Amino acid sequence: MSELVIKNLHVNVEDTEILKGVDLTIKSGEVHAVMGPNGTGKSTLAYALMGHPKYNVTKGKATLNGRDLLDLDPNERSSLGLFLAFQYPVAVPGVSVANFLRTALNAHRKYEDPEDKGISIPDFRKKLKEKMALLKMDQSFAGRYLNDGFSGGEKKRVEILQMATLEPKISILDETDSGLDIDALKIVADGVNAISSEDHGVLVITHYQRILNYIKPDFVHVMLHGRIVQSGGPELALKLEDEGYEWLREKHAA
Repeated sequence: MSELVIKNLHVNVEDTEILKGVDLTIKSGEVHAVMGPNGTGKSTLAYALMGHPKYNVTKGKATLNGRDLLDLDPNERSSLGLFLAFQYPVAVPGVSVANFLRTALNAHRKYEDPEDKGISIPDFRKKLKEKMALLKMDQSFAGRYLNDGFSGGEKKRVEILQMATLEPKISILDETDSGLDIDALKIVADGVNAISSEDHGVLVITHYQRILNYIKPDFVHVMLHGRIVQSGGPELALKLEDEGYEWLREKHAA
């Protein structure tokens, strides 16, 4: 079993405190959702955990299976088993999806075993073909340049393909539903569900309840003013859909 533990996490961005003491524990086999209005710190949490240099952790701790994440570079956090699906995936012209994924996979293998020579091309092709079939993706995706000319839905599907190929212990989906129409949203959610397992924990960051119709959370948390102020089950997301956040703003006035 894997476990991501976040305790009293405080994060500054350009000398402004955004996160003001976040506590959260995610275990393998669990799906957590963090909801909240714009500007409350949801994406800050994701980027701080992944080690973006703009996000300065000033207090608190974050560990994955007992290892201190905050002392590691982003590539080390990834190799340890933390994955972040971006809200706005970057295009990399000239680098194919297949080459990108094989390079990332080999970096993870090298981290675990410095003597590892990397996955062979035939074995990688077999693995990638199996993952694309699982996600119902056309095999032609593998030869296309990473996110170059991709639609919003295609970019998000490639993020899920990365997650399937790298097989992380804990995945963070940062507003994966952003900019997707309902058909693309269903495709992405089906992909996440297809690779869910007892060995994989998921944190879904979102504004809206609609993605949670397709990726069923075990726990829902609401973030306001840089803190998680309310936690509950799936019913909490439905309450937010019906009533918005005002009742929580009044309850937890800054």
